[in-house]
Amino acid sequence: MKKKVLVVDDMAIVRKLLTDLISEDPQLEVVGVAADGKIALSKLGQLKPDIVILDVEMPEMNGLETVQNIRKIDARIPIVMFSAVTMSGAQVTLDALNSGANDYVTKPEKMTSIDESKEYLRRSLISKIRTLTGLDQIIFAEVPKTVQPERTPQAVLPPLSNRPIEIVGIGISTGGPNALMTLFSGMPSRFSCPIVIVQHMPATFTKLFADRLGTVTGLQVKEAQDGDVLEPNTVWLAPGNYHMVLRREGFKTVIRLNQNPEENFCRPAVDPLFRSIADIYGGASLGVIMTGMGQDGLLGAEDIRRRGGQIILQDESTSAVWGMPGACYRAGISNDVFPLEQLAFEISRRVEASNSRKVLN
Repeated sequence: MKKKVLVVDDMAIVRKLLTDLISEDPQLEVVGVAADGKIALSKLGQLKPDIVILDVEMPEMNGLETVQNIRKIDARIPIVMFSAVTMSGAQVTLDALNSGANDYVTKPEKMTSIDESKEYLRRSLISKIRTLTGLDQIIFAEVPKTVQPERTPQAVLPPLSNRPIEIVGIGISTGGPNALMTLFSGMPSRFSCPIVIVQHMPATFTKLFADRLGTVTGLQVKEAQDGDVLEPNTVWLAPGNYHMVLRREGFKTVIRLNQNPEENFCRPAVDPLFRSIADIYGGASLGVIMTGMGQDGLLGAEDIRRRGGQIILQDESTSAVWGMPGACYRAGISNDVFPLEQLAFEISRRVEASNSRKVLN
């Protein structure tokens, strides 16, 4: 049976674009459209959609209010916010995610043609609809030949380094904003090494999200800037549309930003960051792969493991999508898997334990 989609947007041209695009997929069907949240709520019980695509800024009832009302009726139905790339759109989208929306897609901007816009939406929106409705399971056929899923952990993992952990890198995507808020609400207010994060997120969103993340933790949280020097007790979030990598300059480790081509259809991407972590810190690295679609971070995590560093994963039951962590698990390059609620403790425990070995030595 086809998965049923409800499209909610106040612009008729957008409703038509999304309806035509979604209908191209033989396993998807648009069962209804609505011009605002009130109309959408009135249709929800009758149409029983499998997923709702929801505009952020609408008259009568905006996207945030609609999410809150849908969650009173149905706690499980996937909701994807369809957001304009504006400051107000970003703010409301983050609020909607906090209120129970599952994911978001930004509306096309600066596209040269309708075909380019459609291709962008096929790659972003349609893939998320298929994943969140269960049509697409995590596919491992595309795992690069250097990391075959059938290899066992015993065959692939080198011995762990005894060096104290000097850096924590986190890679995350779908479901990431809420997961990171949960993670950092459990982190200690003093932390002996820097933390660097790639969250797949557009440029307008990352500064807002860094500020929001800083409200739940005693650690300082920054949107990274080119030339920032890494130091303890500080968290750096990669800015949207820039890859973030680390470079050793003299006696300091410095953040460098670039707009090299996308990797895994993403910029920022996890792989460039993790590769640079492996190059500089080697066995003194701890990589954490959390909820997200696709397999970004897989090759970078393998680089960290090859140098004797550690890789831990968020488990499937607490991940919105077990794509990125699942790819690492199947490839046999992770050390352990933990539910979201245990990750903060486990990260802190591993860093503290490694530093205790340093004191003893």
